[in-house]
Amino acid sequence: MSTTVQPSSVGSDAGTPAPGGSAPVRLTRRPGRWVDGYDPENADFWRGEGRGIARRNLGWSIFAEFLGFIVWQLWSIVVVMLPAAGFDLTSSQSFWLISLPSLVGATMRFPYTFMVARFGGRNWTIVSAALLLIPATLLGFVVGNPDTPFGVLLLVAALAGFGGGNFASSMANITYFFPQKEKGWALGLNAAGGNLGTSVAQFTVPIAVTIGAGATLNISLAGWMWIPLILLAIWGAWHYMDNLSNAKADVAGSAAALREPHLWLMSLLYIGTFGSFIGFASVFPKLIADQFPEFSTFQIGQAAISLAFLGALVGSLARPYGGKLADRFGGARITVAAFAVMALGALALVWTLPMRSFPLFLGCFLVLFAATGVGNGSTYRMIPNVFAARGLARGATSGSMGMQRKAAAALGLISAIGAYGGFVIPQILNASQLATGAYSAAFYGFVGAYVALLLITVFAYVIPRRSLAGQRI
Repeated sequence: MSTTVQPSSVGSDAGTPAPGGSAPVRLTRRPGRWVDGYDPENADFWRGEGRGIARRNLGWSIFAEFLGFIVWQLWSIVVVMLPAAGFDLTSSQSFWLISLPSLVGATMRFPYTFMVARFGGRNWTIVSAALLLIPATLLGFVVGNPDTPFGVLLLVAALAGFGGGNFASSMANITYFFPQKEKGWALGLNAAGGNLGTSVAQFTVPIAVTIGAGATLNISLAGWMWIPLILLAIWGAWHYMDNLSNAKADVAGSAAALREPHLWLMSLLYIGTFGSFIGFASVFPKLIADQFPEFSTFQIGQAAISLAFLGALVGSLARPYGGKLADRFGGARITVAAFAVMALGALALVWTLPMRSFPLFLGCFLVLFAATGVGNGSTYRMIPNVFAARGLARGATSGSMGMQRKAAAALGLISAIGAYGGFVIPQILNASQLATGAYSAAFYGFVGAYVALLLITVFAYVIPRRSLAGQRI
């Protein structure tokens, strides 16, 4: 049965247009927690009921996406434990188990972007969270038997890519709940909450599989320990999230964005920033185990702790600051600074590695992670500015709906393309090790790539250009 809800208006009677000429919002609720008439741009509605609805949906969205990142990156920490559990894997096989979830997850982001409009944000959060049960459960089974064929391990690792797709649908869903002036804050919280999942997985899994295990590992817990939390996310989405009927897939906007050359240029920059973050985060446990096996884990009582979680933690926490710095100094300038620090961090890593100093190794990587985090925030902040400038250069008015549609579509597409860096980074390291027996060649390649991306940013976005209406990006 439908019900109509009118939020209270400050200084106006019900049914009277709110200050500024906007009519009161009339919400109609239908079975299945469908909501009609939701309008976050209506100031009275937002101050009254809208903010509470948006924050409730944001909270459960962050939790579901957080678990998605955990499942997506589980293999990054599980792989380094497999030899102790009796598995005999080559280094190349380990890299494939680490990188394949990122390849699948990046690809899943494309269809996931449109699922919210097709099925509803609440409904798709339930489905996407439920899909996490498959890779989490199967991981527990396959790692419990050292005789499991590598092909089966690879298939289960690929299924972890479901978690990578969650980011796209979660971000698409939340954007409909918040007014334009608060979208950046909400999407930043949503993204940071998800990114932290990588760090949490790498911190908690070694503790869970070793505590109370004695001489063996309870490695199956690496997957099964998340099942209760996934079930909680499904329950929370079912009972507390909403489907907005005005959430529509913008296929035309996506098609228009794909024809824009700057989408591909910004995708390249985002591969350099976010792709480096997720790629290095996934291989960091293995790199520590390969280069400094004595520091791979630290025993505290019966529990083992890996310091690999620090990389993803630093990168996740740095991301919001990249956005703030971009607001103050310009996204392009901060992105240039981020690539410069990334290049210096990678170069310092190669030069100090022969010293066999773990503190130096860890320090260089943490600088690299911090720079990727800042670059994530600044590059993502550049995207709407670039498309707004392109619109102005073509004679569109500031804030026109066409520009906003293309920018919104570009955000989803670029986030998907950038995630392929999570596959590329490990595979470049794998190729370097196979060809030279070391990782130095790969890191020299990363230095060259970051310098090239720095120069692209300078010439395309720092220097005023007519194609961007002379705007500061």
